[in-house]
Amino acid sequence: MTKEQWLSDLRRFLADDHVKMDEPLHLHTLTRMGGPADIFVTPTTEDETAYAVKYAYENKIPLLLLGNGSNMVVRDGGVRGIVLNLKSLRTVRIEGTSVYAQGGANIKEVSKIAAANRLTGFEFACGIPGSIGGAMAMNAGAYGGEIKDIIRQATVLTREGEKLVLSKEDLELGYRKSIIIKKGYYVLSAEFSLDFGKQAAIDAKMSDLTIQRETKQPLEFPSAGSVFKRPPGNFAGKLIQESGLQGKGFGGAEVSTKHAGFIVNKNNATANDYIQTIEMVKTAVFEKFGIDLELEVKIVGEDSI
Repeated sequence: MTKEQWLSDLRRFLADDHVKMDEPLHLHTLTRMGGPADIFVTPTTEDETAYAVKYAYENKIPLLLLGNGSNMVVRDGGVRGIVLNLKSLRTVRIEGTSVYAQGGANIKEVSKIAAANRLTGFEFACGIPGSIGGAMAMNAGAYGGEIKDIIRQATVLTREGEKLVLSKEDLELGYRKSIIIKKGYYVLSAEFSLDFGKQAAIDAKMSDLTIQRETKQPLEFPSAGSVFKRPPGNFAGKLIQESGLQGKGFGGAEVSTKHAGFIVNKNNATANDYIQTIEMVKTAVFEKFGIDLELEVKIVGEDSI
């Protein structure tokens, strides 16, 4: 089967403008890098999502889930097969102290909606640049909080397109890991359990965390967020800084001078520039400290020819 056939088949169930061929992925990643996807699908319902997932499985087509592109580096040659983007599945609903959010919802926005409804527990996520689905998969966390502290359950699709409801225990959430990653599930929605709090205290905490993020992170440049996982008993940014790597890099990519844990696209970097900079950092830190930094970002796709 050709990508033209995939396009035709998928457009029988999804609107034409929600199935595109050779879509440039730099338009959909926070690094502003990445070559084209053979087929780029943006379903508007959970049924459409299930159809796309099942279609890929039954026809043995590679399928990549792209959230809001915050934790991913797409190589310059792009991605073969189908790229699934759930940005249109972003419904958020409040019921008492429960928050329901679809997988494509922006976690920062969900945090703000919870706060506006006097719900506390989600403040830690007010600066995380990801989707609910990506946050669930990675058990995203910041400033002393993480998803596993507030999750009640999640609804996912298997690779075969079967819908499952997983409890907090079923999700097996740990440091940047989950059953979602292990099994290759696709998050349709999640339900969180919060508490009512004092509005003034919630607002103050949100404001404080926002200021911390804006003053410490290089938000003025495109990036994939924190590039490396936290090594046991240490901090990746500290090791990188002490290796004297800030301001260094390849091409348009550079280790941030503001926060060493970030690699920024400072001047029209290619994915190859970014990946070379990652390898430079890993090598330097290992040579100086004997610590092999583990990637938090996911590198996908093919090199350009």
